[in-house]
Amino acid sequence: MSWRYGPSTVEHALPPGTARRAPEGERVRAGDVIARGATTTAVRVVDGARRVGVAPADLDRVLRVRPVVDVRRGAILARTGRRFARAASSPIDGRLLHVTVDGDLIVAPVSDEWSVGAAIDGTVTRSDDAAVAVSGECWSLAGIAAYGPDAIGELALASDGPSDPLAPGRIDVRLRGRILVGGSRVAAEAITRAHACGVAGVVAGAAPAAGLRSVYGDDVGASSRPSFGDMPTVLCLLGFGSAPLPGAVWDGLAAFAGERASIHVASSRLFVLAAPDRGPSHGPVQLIALAEDHASIRPTDDVRGPNVLTLDAER
Repeated sequence: MSWRYGPSTVEHALPPGTARRAPEGERVRAGDVIARGATTTAVRVVDGARRVGVAPADLDRVLRVRPVVDVRRGAILARTGRRFARAASSPIDGRLLHVTVDGDLIVAPVSDEWSVGAAIDGTVTRSDDAAVAVSGECWSLAGIAAYGPDAIGELALASDGPSDPLAPGRIDVRLRGRILVGGSRVAAEAITRAHACGVAGVVAGAAPAAGLRSVYGDDVGASSRPSFGDMPTVLCLLGFGSAPLPGAVWDGLAAFAGERASIHVASSRLFVLAAPDRGPSHGPVQLIALAEDHASIRPTDDVRGPNVLTLDAER
């Protein structure tokens, strides 16, 4: 495990219902909204071209409403004629989502709005219905697992050293909007307190599996998928249980205190948006080993030891 400065590309997966995406080539900063959309419920299909008496290819020129726009029940979606008008109207309050190749109009009620923010400063290099990718140069640190939605904020130390756990008493509302850095361990009480105080996210060496289940539920693994709900964000750098951070990693986190940073949950990475000369020098790859109780991990220097894993910062 080591700090790395250089080009990074972050892919932000998008759920269905995208209404707006940043175009390729656009410059963005971390936190800028690069996609926006909505979660919809039962879809209604409205006869469009046939209703107004035009060919499907000609429906676009007689539309009164363009996708993606909210409409009220009875709103005119398309219309032809004046004295003897023919019109297609919305049967419900909802959103005009799509016009099919057959000339039908897709309308659905909106149950929830969502937005996706860029994790790093850079340029949009991909933009489609599946994902928006942003490429730029920054510091990065790969972890083992992350939970919750992506988080962006200023880094702040909340532990005294790499072997100290993140104590709930160190967390209060003055840390709102920041990404807190703990040492060896962050327990469920600290995670929930941080979330209640408006903390953007938490980074630590490890977290107990039982504590993660109490926060995220039994299906903990599902929390590492892209999430847009109101949940705490946690990045475990070394694994589960308790694990003191390597000195080089802690020194880098301490050096970056006060810098803008982000946690990208899908790739379990911490990005720090600082100048190349601001951070630590590149350290060696860190070896870790699974403890005998199989519930935690520990740093090790024994390459041939049992249950040894290598944390690859380039993954």
